[in-house]
Amino acid sequence: MTIESAFFGHHEADPRALLYYEWCQRTESGYAVDDFAEEVRDLTHTEQAIPGACWRLLDRVERAPRLPDWPYTEWVDAPCRTNQADTEEDSVPALGEPELLDRIHGGWLGRCAGCTLGKPLENGFVWTPARIRGYLEENEAYPLRDYVPVADPLPPEANGRSSWRTATLGRIDGCPRDDDVDYPILGLHLLEQRGRSFTPDDVAALWLERLPFLQTYTAERVAYRNLIDGFAPPDTATYRNPYREWIGALIRADIHGYTHPGQPRRAAAAAARDASISHVGNGLWAAMWSGALIAAAFTAPGPAEALAVAYSVVPARSRLALALAEVTADHRSGMSWDRAVTAIHTRHAHYNWVHAIGNACLIAAGLLWGEGDFTRTIALTVQAGWDTDSNGATAGSVAGILTGAAAIPAHWTAPFHDSVHSAVTGYDRIRISDLARRTLNLVS
Repeated sequence: MTIESAFFGHHEADPRALLYYEWCQRTESGYAVDDFAEEVRDLTHTEQAIPGACWRLLDRVERAPRLPDWPYTEWVDAPCRTNQADTEEDSVPALGEPELLDRIHGGWLGRCAGCTLGKPLENGFVWTPARIRGYLEENEAYPLRDYVPVADPLPPEANGRSSWRTATLGRIDGCPRDDDVDYPILGLHLLEQRGRSFTPDDVAALWLERLPFLQTYTAERVAYRNLIDGFAPPDTATYRNPYREWIGALIRADIHGYTHPGQPRRAAAAAARDASISHVGNGLWAAMWSGALIAAAFTAPGPAEALAVAYSVVPARSRLALALAEVTADHRSGMSWDRAVTAIHTRHAHYNWVHAIGNACLIAAGLLWGEGDFTRTIALTVQAGWDTDSNGATAGSVAGILTGAAAIPAHWTAPFHDSVHSAVTGYDRIRISDLARRTLNLVS
């Protein structure tokens, strides 16, 4: 068992995890922390946490200087990008209300379908692309064309996981509850209550009011804990929050794309304000990228063009921008899908499987090699591994907008019965079509 897999499921409460992942974060973002490696290893490999020792070493890690020759733009170099897009004008798309509603509805349905498809396979420590392919081939379901089938007996990795009872072929009754769907629902409520001028404090207050603490994970759970302890945004994103560049903010950005169709820079600005209570740097920029990508999908002729627009909101010398550029270059070179996925996993293996950068690359790849086909897009994205439900959800959102709700194959949407389970207070079993209509009402 690796040290990371030992922490899986209780990152936010274990001082060993907070120490280890902060050391990883500092290493990944250009700080002189190599000399701490042995001390970190000694403390984090013990069976029982020694909190005082962990906190003291964590303080030392956080005081480490930056490397003078670090070649990438980091959040300390561009800390104010959350407001950059507010003053930039985007053209409003010339879409009639029926088409716009169909596209928005397609985004919601696509997100639900992609999330549900990936949900049983969500564990990057176990469900590698090779393991996913092997399981699907054993059950005559590769490549994916429908939801994940259930083997008899279940694979050991599935035991005890409720997703195999609620998100697999023949067992789906309404879109299963997942944070990837909770957050756009919560964002819709935020915009209805606070409007487009919402603040990070508004987001924080809504979390405390409507979002159960134990239905948050990694960066969001740490930020939530920080709110309870009296911190306010943006400090909630950085105080002992080593997950601040992981995928959580990216999965919260959809609603800002849905409500800014054809206005990617405005969508990016809104996503950044939302993200800022829990993420900085590449985690926040990934949210901007996702919001812009979804907004651009309303008017772009295809996924490649939408991705090109989204790329423009990310700092050019950031690790995220350079990683996404490599995916685009692989696609343009004619690289096969399997080789492209292997290349992404190889380049970003040093990140945790829930990190924003590697997963954003898999989303981009799924969209590019999926070539606008809804089924192929979400299938390829999920088969690529890592954070399968989150990646499938975002790719599904974009593919659903490009396709429109009416053209999504019915076998993906029929099991939902037009309803979604949610942990957001007041929203369990809400109709997906109602979410789409309420979203349309926010578009101006």
